[in-house]
Amino acid sequence: MHKVLFYQTPSGNKVVLDFIRSLSHEEKKVVGEDLKAVQIGFPMGLPLCRPVGDGLYEIRSSLPSKREFRLIFFFDRQRQCLAVMHALIKKTSKLPKADLELARKRRDEALRKGSQHG
Repeated sequence: MHKVLFYQTPSGNKVVLDFIRSLSHEEKKVVGEDLKAVQIGFPMGLPLCRPVGDGLYEIRSSLPSKREFRLIFFFDRQRQCLAVMHALIKKTSKLPKADLELARKRRDEALRKGSQHG
């Protein structure tokens, strides 16, 4: 099973975890179960996980509220872990470019500094 690390801002804010914690109990349960399945089975494919480009992947969770939740992560080879860089509720059928770009920026920052996820 791969360890999971979540992005933290340079000032230490755990924005991804805070977003997950803002979900209802039932929604957190779904997201947690999906994340655990990817922890155990990565690399894996659809319907739960798929590559979104540049070494980033999304975990696809369908919430009880009929919303679509996504975790965007990369596999950190140095730490041998899944590093979750962004979380979002999808409002369109396609992953928004701004969300993907934010995940890339955070990934690049984390790889440069080596300590911005943990």
